[in-house]
Formats: sequence, C-alpha cells, structure tokens
Amino acid sequence: MKNYLSLIKFSHTIFALPFALVGFFLAVWLDGHSFTWQKFLLVVACMVFARSAAMAFNRLVDERYDRINSRTTMREIPAGIIPVTSAALFTVCCAVLFMLSSYLINPLCFALSPVALLVVLGYSYTKRFTHFSHFFLGLGLALAPVGAYLAVTAEFSALPVLIGAAVFFWVSGFDIIYSLQDEAFDKEQQLYSMAVWAGRKNALIISSFVHFLTIVCLFIAGIYWNFGVWYWAGLLIFTLLLIYQHAIIKVNDISRVNMAFFTTNGVASVIFATFVLIEIF
Repeated sequence: MKNYLSLIKFSHTIFALPFALVGFFLAVWLDGHSFTWQKFLLVVACMVFARSAAMAFNRLVDERYDRINSRTTMREIPAGIIPVTSAALFTVCCAVLFMLSSYLINPLCFALSPVALLVVLGYSYTKRFTHFSHFFLGLGLALAPVGAYLAVTAEFSALPVLIGAAVFFWVSGFDIIYSLQDEAFDKEQQLYSMAVWAGRKNALIISSFVHFLTIVCLFIAGIYWNFGVWYWAGLLIFTLLLIYQHAIIKVNDISRVNMAFFTTNGVASVIFATFVLIEIF
C-alpha cells in the first residue's frame, strides 16, 4: 500500500481536494441543497480515484523517460518496485471506481465522467507535442470544484466555473516552475515544456503572469458574490504565498523548487479553502 501511495504521490491530493470541498459546500450554501454524508464521500471518492488513475497512468506512459532521468530513476515502476502490469491494473481499477462513484452521484456526473478521464489521462501525452502541457494539467485539476458543484446541483453555475478557472491558472503556473528541474533533460529527449520553448527566465515570467490571473479570478469571485472578511483574508494569505513561491525561485537558482511546488502550494490551497469554508458557515 505504501508503494502505491508513493506511486500516485497521494500527498499531492492536497492541491485539488480543498477546492473540491469549496465547490461542494458552495453548492450547499448558494442553492440551499441539503448536506448528505453519502454524496460528500462520493465526491471525495471521485477526486481520489480520478487523480490516482491519472498519476498511475502518467507513471506508465513516462516509464521509458523515468528510467533514464536521474531525478526519476528511483520511482516505483522504473525501479521495479511495482511491475508495469500491476500499475496498469491499478490504473484501470481506479478509472472504473471513479466512473462507478460518478454513477452513484447523478446522471450528469456519470455522463461527464468519460470526458473527465480523457482530460486527466490525456495530459500524460501532452509533453510529446505541445509546450503548453502545463495548462492541460491545470485543466484536469480545475475540474475538481466544478465537478463537486455538479455533484450537488446537477447544473452549471458561474461561481464554481470561476473558481475552477482560478485553479486552472494556479496549477498551470506552479507546474511551469516545477518543470524547470527537467529543462535540460526535456531538450535532450525532444520533449516539450514552457522552459524548453521560452527559456527559464521567460518561463518564470509566464508563470508569474498566470498566477496573477489566478488572483484576478478569485478577486472577481469575491466581488461579484459579495463575500465577506474571511474570504478576503484567505485570498490575501493565498496571494502572499504565491508571491513567496516566486521570490524563492531564481533564474540561476532553482534549488528550492520542491518547497515552492509542494510545501507552499499545499499550504496555500488548505488555508484558502479553510477561510472560504469559514466564510460559508
């Protein structure tokens, strides 16, 4: 179990899950839908299963690159800890469980579940043909608040879409930063990334601009729906953590990428979601 949790980087669930909770409770708050533990747990299950399928699939698709990249040679599949066939079976099981959970939520979520899988699994191939692969990852995680809202209401609304847009820009921006570690390897293997296309300096500028769009989306959401002080406090802390993330990454020094990627963004998502939930309740 420990090996499989490591395979899918289960701890990274902390990025999108808080926003899924925001989408879920916004639906309860805005539209007066009743809270049920069954639907809540099904939403969490959808999040976990979809992300697990996506991560395991990514490790399968990238196995030939992970074997020759010094940063990734000790990952579970190239290191032989988890056989390819077992990882493939795990991926299929997670995908099936995701669709089953969607089926138990409502017909709309079930109908859209193949589309969601196409997005989150398809991301794994994007580094083969586009420098904008980071934005496909952002799109995959942006589905979290929108999908959670649909699970409760079975209808679309502007607010969760705007929150989803913020997640889209936020994830895309920090994935650009994370990809700086593999700039040389990606060039050597003819893979695509923002750093390969624009260079490290410009990639960081693009990441900063994309993160600025994140704040714009959340600011518009706060103004339009007249959120109170708790929302704005959470947004302020979230903004400061994004600024800090960019402050510790330099063009000539990316040694603190992991702190910027996991620690800062993980804390930012949890704090913002917590303050929004306080605002709601």
